[in-house]
Amino acid sequence: MNIAKSGYRVFSANSSVACTELAKKITERLGVELGKSVVFQESNRETRVDVKESVRGQTIFIIQTIPRDVNTAIMELLVMAYALKTSCAKNIIGVIPYFPYSKQCKMRKRGSIVSKLLASMLAKAGLTHIITMDLHQKEIQGFFSFPVDNLRASPFLIQFIQEEIPDYRNAIIVAKSPSAAKRAQSYAERLRLGLAVIHGEAQCSESDMADGRHSPPCVRNTTGHTGLELPLMMAKEKPPITVVGDVGGRIAIIVDDIIDDVGDFVAAAEILKERGAYKIYIMATHGLLSADAPRLIEESAIDEVVVTNTVPHEVQKLQCPKIKTVDVSMILAEAIRRIHNGESMAYLFRNITVDD
Repeated sequence: MNIAKSGYRVFSANSSVACTELAKKITERLGVELGKSVVFQESNRETRVDVKESVRGQTIFIIQTIPRDVNTAIMELLVMAYALKTSCAKNIIGVIPYFPYSKQCKMRKRGSIVSKLLASMLAKAGLTHIITMDLHQKEIQGFFSFPVDNLRASPFLIQFIQEEIPDYRNAIIVAKSPSAAKRAQSYAERLRLGLAVIHGEAQCSESDMADGRHSPPCVRNTTGHTGLELPLMMAKEKPPITVVGDVGGRIAIIVDDIIDDVGDFVAAAEILKERGAYKIYIMATHGLLSADAPRLIEESAIDEVVVTNTVPHEVQKLQCPKIKTVDVSMILAEAIRRIHNGESMAYLFRNITVDD
C-alpha cells in the first residue's frame, strides 16, 4: 500500500521493545510503514513527543501497550494524542490492547472510579475512538464519549487449546470463582467440553467492597431520637472451598481475562491437583504477571500459563519457561483496516457471546 495515498498513519506511543514489535507486526500486516516519531523521557522525567512527519487531515492510529510503568505509558499516550491534535490530524484512534486502571471501575469506600477519569482524559487529549481488548468490565465502554471497540482474544486462545494441548478433548474448563463462570461457560460451549467452578475462594475482603451502604454503626444509640429501626445485617462468611464438577483424571483449563497477582491461580491449581486433575493450564488475555508471579508459577502445580501479547512480558518469560504467548496482532490490524475503510466490525465478533 502506498502510505502517501492511504490517508492514515500508524504510530507507536512509546519506545519500549514490546510496543515497537507489536506496532511493526501490525504495520506489516497492513502493508504500511510505521510513522516517524520520537517518544522519550527528559532528565526531569517529563514525557516529550516529537512527530517527525505531517499528519494534517489524516486518520492516525496510536498503538500503546502498557508496561510496568503504567502512569508513564498513560502520559505518553496523552501527550502524543495532543501533539497530533494540535498538528491538525483529522481523527486520532488509540489502539490500547490492555486498558489500564480497568479494575478500578467501581466505587469502593470513599475512592474514585479511575477508569472513568482516564476515559475523560483521553477524550480531552484528542482521541476520537478506542480499540481495546477484553475490558475487565464491559460497562467501562459507557464511560467514554466516543466509540469503543472491545475486541475479544478468545478465538486465539481457543485455537491454542485445540492445536497445542494434546488430548484436549479430555479437558474441562474451570472458573476459579463463580463470577468467572459466564466466561468459562462460553469457552466450554464452543469447545464442547465440561465445566467446573471453584466455589468459596476468597476474592477480596468485605471491607474492600464497602461502598457506604453499611455506614450506620452496628450498635444502636439509645439516647436521643431513635429514628427508623433497621434490621442488623449479618456479615457474610465464605464457605469451605469446593469444586463443583468432576476434574478427576482430566486436563483442567482455567480461563480469565487478567492474570496479575497469581496467588488465586496457584491456590486454585493446588485444589484441582488434589481433586485429581493431572494437568493444569491457565488461559488469560492480559498477562500482567506482577511482582513474584514468575517464581510462584514456576514453583506451583501449574503446567502452562498462556497469555496474549497485549501486555509486555518478555522479562517474565525469561524467568519462567511455563509462560507462553499468543499473538493477537492479526485482529488488531484487521480492526484498523476496517475502521479506516468504513467497514462493519461485526465480522470480528462472530460466534462470540456477550459474556465472553
